[in-house]
Amino acid sequence: MKSILGIGNALTDILAVLPDDSLLKTFNLPRGSMQHVDAKTGNKIWESLKEIGIQYVAGGSAANTISGTSIFGVPSGFIGKVGDDELGSLFKSDQERNGIKPVLLKGSAASGRAMVFITAPNAERTFAVYLGAALQLEPEDLNPTYFDGYDYLHLEGYLVQNQRLFRRAAEIGKEKGMIISLDMASYNVVESNDAFLHDIVENYVDIVFANETEAESFTHRKPREALDTIARSCNIAVVKVGKDGSMVKSGDEYHFIDAWPADTIDATGAGDTYAAGFLYAHSLGMPLKICGEVGSIIAAKVVEVIGPKIDIPRWKMAKAEIRQLMGIS
Repeated sequence: MKSILGIGNALTDILAVLPDDSLLKTFNLPRGSMQHVDAKTGNKIWESLKEIGIQYVAGGSAANTISGTSIFGVPSGFIGKVGDDELGSLFKSDQERNGIKPVLLKGSAASGRAMVFITAPNAERTFAVYLGAALQLEPEDLNPTYFDGYDYLHLEGYLVQNQRLFRRAAEIGKEKGMIISLDMASYNVVESNDAFLHDIVENYVDIVFANETEAESFTHRKPREALDTIARSCNIAVVKVGKDGSMVKSGDEYHFIDAWPADTIDATGAGDTYAAGFLYAHSLGMPLKICGEVGSIIAAKVVEVIGPKIDIPRWKMAKAEIRQLMGIS
């Protein structure tokens, strides 16, 4: 069976469902935004959230994807950096519980965390992110032997905060003959690293995952035309258009994938989980359309729960639906 290695920010998601926007206003967090905060502000927000009630879940974009591939049964590993603290231990335990082989290096700062505020009426997410030790992962930390034995390398766009790190990871992946996939992560990440990301996609990346705003930022075109543009730079382009579904293209082959039905309460991790389903199907050699449909099925399950982790009943349902789709008994 094919195997996959992910590299990304090792973050613990601290999730809170807010009754109103008052806490967002207190910390000057625009609804729907993603703001980086320092350790002092991060601790203040964390303490405020504890009074409301919070849920801790090991997260980070690439780590969420790798968690999904591992639960599908794909041998999966992850490289990241955490602090020598409780959140770092929680992150490692979560990865091991999900069958992931983690390489978690230790930084001098506290473990990174993403405070996620979920607000009515559309379960909109606002992020206050303290990267901490995750930001201390450096290219020199990437021992090429960590990549041995893996067929796929999955990178999250947030890693471009350190372009030297990102390029080194891509270089090692290409040297090892790995299939490299990239999740663009955020439209502001794309806007801030436009030339760098174009170079990386054209020279290293085989599969690109982007939502519609990321795709538009990358190409300055509407989603359908953006898909065509991205597909000219890599082997497979995927553009997700939210509740409307997704589009996939490779060469002249194009498919529109309808969104799988879901009772949405929180979109946290939907894109990461879609990538997990797509890569799982791709690793089995499934046709492009099936890969997109598997991504759609599993993404529909994660939006029905708070946070980026699907519960056991929904995993069982998803696997049954996917086996039927693939014609596997």
